[in-house]
Order: sequence, then C-alpha cells, then structure tokens
Amino acid sequence: MYQRHQPPESPPRVVLSTIPSDAHTWNLLFLHLLLEEQGWEVTNLGACVPVDTLVTESAARPPDLIVVSTVNGHGAEEAPALARAVRAVPALVRVPLVIGGKLDTEGSVDPDAHPALTEAGFDAVLTGPNAVPRLLALLDSLSQRGHGRAYADAVR
Repeated sequence: MYQRHQPPESPPRVVLSTIPSDAHTWNLLFLHLLLEEQGWEVTNLGACVPVDTLVTESAARPPDLIVVSTVNGHGAEEAPALARAVRAVPALVRVPLVIGGKLDTEGSVDPDAHPALTEAGFDAVLTGPNAVPRLLALLDSLSQRGHGRAYADAVR
C-alpha cells in the first residue's frame, strides 16, 4: 500500500487530534497507523478533543508535527480558533500544523477553498484524493530537514 520508511534512531513525534465537535475515530486510527508505518511516534488524543487539551499536550512536549483530522464537516468553522490557540504558544509557533479531512458540510476538496485555515496558522490543508500523498510528502520533507518547521510548499 504505502512504502514503509526506515525509522530514524530517534523517531519524530506527531500529535494527532481532531476538532472539539468531531466524535469520529476511524480517521484517527487510519492516520495513527499510517504515521507509525512511516516511523513516527504518535500521540493520538482521540475524538472530541478540546482545544485547550491539544495545546496543553502539545506544549508539554513539543512535537515535530501536529495533525488535525476531521470528518464531521465542521473543520472550516472550528479549526481557525484551534490554529490560533496553537500559534499563541511560543513553544508551538514553529511546529508544523496541518489539517485534513472533510472540512465543510459540502465536502469541498479544493485545498484553497478555506483560506481562513492557512491565515489562522495551518501550514497545509489536506483534502481530496491527494490528501494522503501530500501528507506523505510532508513527512518526507520533515525527515529530510531533520524535523523542524515545514512550509506549505512542501505539500503542494
């Protein structure tokens, strides 16, 4: 299915979450397994994660990446506040932050359909049939840079 990468000596860490109103877990399970296959250490916060919980957990041990996955169609509405809260924490300002899934109730797949998400602080919006390949490209980019901040062009 997807090529497994050799894990580094010290695996990069990712915090995986969803928005507060999203009770779905299958997307989180899929991403958890995919990220682990790529050699990442995953902290999966589960469903219906309050923004404060995501920020507190991420700030306690800043990860190399934060992934927000949502499928309930309310991501475009709720996620900008989440991004602003993450970016307000000095330890998280440069941590790559991405969002993907079903971001609105119409099922828009154009990553540029929700400019408020990148304006609020997300580095990438991953939707539609290219979402997983773009996430894998981002993971490769971060691995090649020795972790650290990824830029949106790494996943475009």
